[in-house]
Amino acid sequence: MKEAGLNEAETRAELIDPALKEAGWGVMEASRVRREVITLGRLQGGGKRARQDIADYVLIYRGQKLAVIEAKKRSLPVTEGLAQAKRYAERLQTRFAYATNGDGIYRVDMGTGTEGLVDAWPSPDALWVETFGVEGGVQDTWRERFGAVPFEDKGGFWQARYYQHNAINQALEAIAAGRDRILLTLATGTGKTAIAFQIAWKLFHARWSLTARASGTPGRQPRILFLADRNILANQAFNDFSAFPEDALVRIDPEIIRRKGRVPKNGNVFFTIFQTFMTGRDAAGNLAPNFGDYPSDFFDFIIIDECHRGGANDESHWRGILEYFQPAVQLGLTATPKRTLNADTYAYFGEPVYIYSLKEGINDGFLTPFKVRQIATTLDDYVYTPDDQVIEGEVEAGRRYREDDFNRVIEIAERERYRVKLFMDQIDPREKTLVFCATQEHALAVRDLINQLKTSTDPHYCERVTANDGKEGERFLKQFQDNEKTIPTLLTTSQKLSTGVDARNVRHIVLMRPVNSMIEFKQIIGRGTRLFDGKDYFTIHDFVKAYEHFSDPEWDGEPLPPEPCEQCGNSPCSCTRPPPQTCAVCGERPCVCEKEPPEPCQVCGERPCLCEKRRKVKIRLADGKERTLQHMTATSFWGPDGKPISAAEFIQRLFGDLPELFKDEDELRRLWGRPDTRRKLLEGLEEKGYGRQQLADVGKLIEAEHSDLYDVLAYIAFNMAPVSRAERVDAHKERIFHGHDYRQREFLRFVLDHYVAQGVSELDTAKLPQLIELKYHSVGDAVRELGPVGNIREVFVDFQQYLY
Repeated sequence: MKEAGLNEAETRAELIDPALKEAGWGVMEASRVRREVITLGRLQGGGKRARQDIADYVLIYRGQKLAVIEAKKRSLPVTEGLAQAKRYAERLQTRFAYATNGDGIYRVDMGTGTEGLVDAWPSPDALWVETFGVEGGVQDTWRERFGAVPFEDKGGFWQARYYQHNAINQALEAIAAGRDRILLTLATGTGKTAIAFQIAWKLFHARWSLTARASGTPGRQPRILFLADRNILANQAFNDFSAFPEDALVRIDPEIIRRKGRVPKNGNVFFTIFQTFMTGRDAAGNLAPNFGDYPSDFFDFIIIDECHRGGANDESHWRGILEYFQPAVQLGLTATPKRTLNADTYAYFGEPVYIYSLKEGINDGFLTPFKVRQIATTLDDYVYTPDDQVIEGEVEAGRRYREDDFNRVIEIAERERYRVKLFMDQIDPREKTLVFCATQEHALAVRDLINQLKTSTDPHYCERVTANDGKEGERFLKQFQDNEKTIPTLLTTSQKLSTGVDARNVRHIVLMRPVNSMIEFKQIIGRGTRLFDGKDYFTIHDFVKAYEHFSDPEWDGEPLPPEPCEQCGNSPCSCTRPPPQTCAVCGERPCVCEKEPPEPCQVCGERPCLCEKRRKVKIRLADGKERTLQHMTATSFWGPDGKPISAAEFIQRLFGDLPELFKDEDELRRLWGRPDTRRKLLEGLEEKGYGRQQLADVGKLIEAEHSDLYDVLAYIAFNMAPVSRAERVDAHKERIFHGHDYRQREFLRFVLDHYVAQGVSELDTAKLPQLIELKYHSVGDAVRELGPVGNIREVFVDFQQYLY
């Protein structure tokens, strides 16, 4: 009967752990039992997170996660934890989910759906056979060899998140199964380069190669190529792969190729960009792409970073590189789900073997949520009037110039100055910010305006990073990415920083140019999603109506099914396509013919022509017009369905959920009037997606910024007019002080001053030691003034009921 009274920890220690050990788990070689933190919990604001998903037991054998076990105390039904077990098994992609109370064992096969009670825990070998079948094939051989290579944990500082483990595992399964083209789709900021590194690490140490693949017998270490389209991405990857032996890593650099007269071939992991491979000349000085200096079967495995940006495009010259190295197994990494704009990527690689979305990343707590501040001004579009001065170019009378035209066709300096001042007034000037501008020239102008309006004394407070800025821009970017450095604080750019910038502490993204592509929009959002200590959310300042992308069905949801091919009727198209044509002159694909330089423009004499640039209209607004510019702002909140919702929708949703937490005003007052019940109520709100930060933001919207969160809830639930914290204290002071001596009143005045200044968090019992130290400098001094610690706590807790 003693067993019936066991709590969950005792049930695990006395009943479940010994039974698993008896079955061989943690005893047999290559078997492990671990408790796994699956998710961190969605960020709620104020340093708070939603509840984590934690699996009680994960059964691991030969590097593969085979089963999840959810344990409950002995007195509960055996299937009490089954729903949790199945949810965790889906997350971890295990074949089996178990629920147990230490007495019975209930199992679900997640592959077939069969479930029921079983007599005992299976051995590691038995569970392996049930998951993968009887061994014998080449795929099984490589699965075991890959599993035998542990992750490189960077000296204990790196551990695979569940989705990273899934992505690595699915890619290696595809390689073991003999697939030649593999695609992984994971949201920006989820660690795609780390995933690529671990895959390469396992291939390297398992001695997998093209020659070894078919036989299953390990041979030489593989030659791996990491291909990117920007130097910054190739350099970041080179640094991230630093755990490999130094002589294994090779950076293919055009300068080194020119100096040595040949491409480097001694090494195992090579890094370069498409552009380097596309350039080069032979001994006679004729164009000859560098990639042709390698035999077509030189590389065993190729990683194509941001593969949606051209490498897999049917019309891309870069596609020729991938086709030339056709024998290699090719892994594409992308952050963009299947869309019309990147359909070639999916046609080339096939469907992704694993997908992890932005919505999942934010809701799991691995990515930072965001707020959208929509900003509209009275000069979002412009029609010329004769009182304005045309400084340069020819203005079209009657034409309405819209957002797409500004800073390309027409330029109004006062408009840009107004917008810059507007967002600078809204941000904390110490927080790192990226500003996306229409052109490189526009980015230069915005940089200058920011530095003219800044309060900082540092001349490098804001810098521009564009293609024109070259190595100097790269230097500024590197400083910006360094979390230990605060300067530069703002960067302006046009296109360059929309992807591939690993800057974890970005708090603001300012959109001063239209973002017409959903792919680019998601990449720009990804600049702010990386986690950083103390960063609960980041803010998008949207001047260009980019927020309308959130209403698009393609925003982070399941993509719409592609249209079937009009000829074959299949999706994707299965029509036989003729191979891409080689050049009729040089016989190469892609063409390597020497191209004649374009003729200079007959009008301006420049190459490329500058006439269009010179035709840009520059307007100076009439005196007084700049002073009449006005704006409106609206804030959106991150909703639990993965889309931003308006403040009104947020309040409506909160209104609908509040009755589950308190029935009427009296119950709210009772719950809020004690620290322990108030804390539970706030935790309940956070679990439903209404964190303290979000409630504080709603307080600003209802002009209750200086009110208690109690007032925010009472306003939403019962339409009660909010009062400020100072007014609340003043109204209830007499009742609060009643029955206390002058020393206790002095202490309560001190506490209430902090409450008025900081908010209701100052009334939590966790704050009591800090308040005592601030007021009396030591607990001993406080006891001499106020009496025993228990009495001090009682005074601190009891007065709060009278405050409400």
